[in-house]
Amino acid sequence: MGKKIICLNKGKLSEFKLHSIWLRERLNGSEFVDQNNLQRLYEPSLLDDNLLINTYSVDANILNVEFSDGAKGSFNIDNLYNEIKNIDVIPEKKIWDVNNHNLEIFDNNKIFDNSNELIKMLKVFYKYGYVIIKNTKAEENEVINFAEKLGPVRSTNFGKLFNVVSKPNPNDLAYTTLELTSHSDNPYRKPVPGIQLLHCIANESTGGDSSLVDGFSIANFLSYNQPEFYKVLTNTNVTFRFTDIDTILVDEAKLIELDHNNNFRQIRFSGRLEYAPLLDEKKLDLFYNARKYMFKLCNSDEFKIKFRLSKGMIAMFDNLRLLHGRTKFNPSTGFRHLQGCYIDHDVTEGKLRRLLNPN
Repeated sequence: MGKKIICLNKGKLSEFKLHSIWLRERLNGSEFVDQNNLQRLYEPSLLDDNLLINTYSVDANILNVEFSDGAKGSFNIDNLYNEIKNIDVIPEKKIWDVNNHNLEIFDNNKIFDNSNELIKMLKVFYKYGYVIIKNTKAEENEVINFAEKLGPVRSTNFGKLFNVVSKPNPNDLAYTTLELTSHSDNPYRKPVPGIQLLHCIANESTGGDSSLVDGFSIANFLSYNQPEFYKVLTNTNVTFRFTDIDTILVDEAKLIELDHNNNFRQIRFSGRLEYAPLLDEKKLDLFYNARKYMFKLCNSDEFKIKFRLSKGMIAMFDNLRLLHGRTKFNPSTGFRHLQGCYIDHDVTEGKLRRLLNPN
């Protein structure tokens, strides 16, 4: 008599109840999925609701199963376990220790000639949320050339790339000489661009130094040390708005967004673009106090890495995790020109997964 649920007696999967349809739709033989793209050749919703597992056996690390509809196949137990436990090759985030943290710098002349170096760079990027690339050409469009070696570039209303220079009547404060406190880029977009690349073509003026702050570390600190602030910041939707002559972009989101397991997912922090809803007096007072405290943390030396982008350097950072900023600069003391672009996380995640699983 077949079974709809099986429980293995020992090994990694012994704590789980394996459902017949759950296993059946993971068969990956040529009769079940296209071998070029692993997309199913059938609709799983049309499988028999009463599908059973007729027989099964475990041989070393392989689970062999035969189903009541005649389908049969084998499953790698490690792969099933990793899927159930949501174990991925993408490294887990690491809390920053600013006092003992050296800049993560990689050489452009090495990373694309050596897959191990590219793997290392991408792993460090996901561990700390950023990398610095040196020895690129200090030429216009080089940031696009670099980004497209990883994958497609995401265009916005600023274009495929944008020039960070001081100019008259700018549609964004980035295109002024003003100091920019720690902030997220484009918090008003749906979705927010995941990864930003900033390439230094020239940085000859006084000022204009860069900084990065880890929103993951900020959120972790708040959750342990200011739980009331953390609660209001992770539960209050605010409105982010961008306006120029061509478009108005609006989105609502929390300053700190959590996933379905209440783990850190994203930070959106840009005080010059953000408006709180009209709540009652006590809730608004609490929110404003929490936001002010968060602002102080995000701009404190306790959480901030400060550095100067030199000619030919690229800063690549996770715009969903990190905040970035710069000091005020004086254009009369020298020319400052950065070019930037955005890519999405599926670009770097997909690249890293394929490099680690080449077959």
